[in-house]
Amino acid sequence: MVSRVIPVDPFDLVIFGATGDLARRKILPGLFRRYLSGQMPAEAQILGAARSEMDDGAFRTMVREAIAEFDSTEHKPEELDAFLERVGYEAVDAKGTGGWDALRGRLRDDAVRAFYFSVAPSLFGDIAERLRTHGLATEATRIVVEKPFGKDLETAKALNATLAQHFDETQIYRIDHYLGKETVQNLMAVRFGNTLFEPLWNAQYVDHIQITVAETVGVGGRGGYYDTSGAMRDMVQNHLMQLLCLIAMEPPAKFEPDAVRDEKLKVIRALEPVEPYHIVRGQYDRDEEQPGYRAHVENPRSFTESFVAMKLHISNWRWAGTPFYIRTGKMLRARTSEIAVVFKDAPHSIFGAEAGRHRNVLAIRLQPNEGMTLDVTIKEPGPGGMRLLDVPLDMSFADAIGPEGADVPDAYERLIMDVIRGNQTLFMRGDEVEAAWAWTDPIIAGWTGRNDVPKLYDAGSSGPEDALMLMHRDGRRWREIKA
Repeated sequence: MVSRVIPVDPFDLVIFGATGDLARRKILPGLFRRYLSGQMPAEAQILGAARSEMDDGAFRTMVREAIAEFDSTEHKPEELDAFLERVGYEAVDAKGTGGWDALRGRLRDDAVRAFYFSVAPSLFGDIAERLRTHGLATEATRIVVEKPFGKDLETAKALNATLAQHFDETQIYRIDHYLGKETVQNLMAVRFGNTLFEPLWNAQYVDHIQITVAETVGVGGRGGYYDTSGAMRDMVQNHLMQLLCLIAMEPPAKFEPDAVRDEKLKVIRALEPVEPYHIVRGQYDRDEEQPGYRAHVENPRSFTESFVAMKLHISNWRWAGTPFYIRTGKMLRARTSEIAVVFKDAPHSIFGAEAGRHRNVLAIRLQPNEGMTLDVTIKEPGPGGMRLLDVPLDMSFADAIGPEGADVPDAYERLIMDVIRGNQTLFMRGDEVEAAWAWTDPIIAGWTGRNDVPKLYDAGSSGPEDALMLMHRDGRRWREIKA
């Protein structure tokens, strides 16, 4: 099967913070892959903007090096040269007046105009204001805002208000790259495009749902930021919240931006407050090979969590009584992101107790090896009675689409092209962000008020023992963390 590539309209994309890590690792290599796929029109223009003084040639050299380092797509030298002809650079002072007029002079009136804020959140307001005051923003302009979008409800509201002074909500694209993953969108297709699953997608048939986002790395060079954030703000409030919304939301009337986001918002507002005994916080400890979390963040008294596990409930008719277990952490056993829908046992087993306990599980893998598996119960081959075992029906995208014809874009590639199209379906709306913080803030305030100390866990493990007990108390078990 060959994926179909639909070209976008001619565009001017300005990347603020173009010399930063995100631009070099994800944005610029992703744009090059979209060029190779034929999705980028010949009239497209990509402009880098940052404080550093450099000309077009120096920036093109930087882009060439970034693509060589972070992109493994096979290409011809002349293809990269042609892509770089579409790339330029302007030095811009985000808090001053320097460079804005020159940048405006390079933009066209007859092309889609988008600005990517790949900068610290403290600069969002300054850039938005200068885009408007220096005449770079039009009624059709789109701005892309990276996370973190605030650090609590108060700051999120303030940031929303600042952006709203200069841009309409329809122009603001709050990006969460998890929503751009192929499997996340396939989750909606599986749910709402097949009669097989949707009738079973409720508390009557689902025993529980697990969402796991595990990382093998520590805080790395983000120690200063991470120690003021923690796993709750860095992962749960945005990434895991979005996955929870997609797995739990009602079918929207149409696959349109506001229809989808309305249903996601209802899920967040239906989340019950979380009791302290349904929360586990952890912090990775040192081992023989490397120091622990506190050494990485250079704070020997840090109480910031690098791991969170929680049991959640959604108060609505579809999910009443069905628990959702979520967990995320750093320095765990394997790098994996997975959603597992665990269905209830058959109401009566005709095979007797000796056949054992068997359940259907739909597992959606976001990374690595994107795809889905459905565990079904079959008879074990051979003579000697009715012995049952669970076998996964496996659908990886490489197998289903075909390794040669597949063009499965990276999440950033897909989302940037959606910005150019003007499609906000996979982006967060302002009220959605605020609702997520309104649910998150009391949890953080609770453990701060109690002076909770995170439980230590070994690097390379599945997290603290208390997280295992969170499910054991309910007679359930976490799925194994494995690549």
